[in-house]
Amino acid sequence: MSEPMSHATDSSPCQSCGACCGYSSNWPRFTIEEDEVLDLIPAELVNERLSGMRCENDRCCALDGEIGRAVACRIYAVRPEVCRICMPGDDECAIARRKFGLPPLP
Repeated sequence: MSEPMSHATDSSPCQSCGACCGYSSNWPRFTIEEDEVLDLIPAELVNERLSGMRCENDRCCALDGEIGRAVACRIYAVRPEVCRICMPGDDECAIARRKFGLPPLP
């Protein structure tokens, strides 16, 4: 397995959350990515249908750490588009945080 990749900023609330990465096995899906982009994702992290990220229960297998405490994405630089568009505090973020009993972000 690859080492965790650094996040865009050290102050991101996402690094102490990770709820969106554990919300649903249907969440980390592939949609508009080009084949060349998808080829950058390690094959062991892609689901059997090749339609999204492999999950264990609802948790994305690329997520390291403990949700709500400290997390990191092992493929942050090449994560799917759905992961890129989820922003701290948006509706999807709030729904995912609620599942884990985390308060919404401002």
